[in-house]
Amino acid sequence: MKARAFALFETAIGSMAIAWGSRGVVAVRLPEADAMALRARMVRRFPDAREELAPPGVDLAVRDMTRLIAGERVDLCRIAIDMADVPEFNARVYAAARAIPPGETRTYGEVAEAIGDRTAARAVGAALGANPFPVIVPCHRVLAANGRSGGFSARGGVATKMRLLAIEQARIGSSPTLFDEFGGLPLAVGS
Repeated sequence: MKARAFALFETAIGSMAIAWGSRGVVAVRLPEADAMALRARMVRRFPDAREELAPPGVDLAVRDMTRLIAGERVDLCRIAIDMADVPEFNARVYAAARAIPPGETRTYGEVAEAIGDRTAARAVGAALGANPFPVIVPCHRVLAANGRSGGFSARGGVATKMRLLAIEQARIGSSPTLFDEFGGLPLAVGS
């Protein structure tokens, strides 16, 4: 995928990056060790792109992702993503993952069933592992069978996945979340 430009932006989980081209967002990167490492990764991945301020449509995507990661219920389906270079199978998986609302999860098997091939759970996992649009395509909302976390390819691995799910107050399996226990409000430290 070709990116015309990229920008870094701050979120509740650290600096993230977004790259875009003429047809929409071509990549999102979750936090690296620091902003310099993130910038270096973007330059390696998109050597012809320049760092600049996000234009209005991309700026809206940045604001929506920032709000979602801050705990607001935000639907990111309106964000245009450029899947021209994404394999057709992966595009179907990404469309199914985008349909999972914040705070909800599905299993790899359920996503496979949603795209019409209930035997493709492992292939779904591989497609999500190659997801160039994390958060916009919420691969963190897809879990292994029986509520197990499954993998996560971003820095921090499964801990990052679980942090994103906790921010969204997602229920994993049938057990209540901390937020359910206390009327939907997180406890303040020292309470």
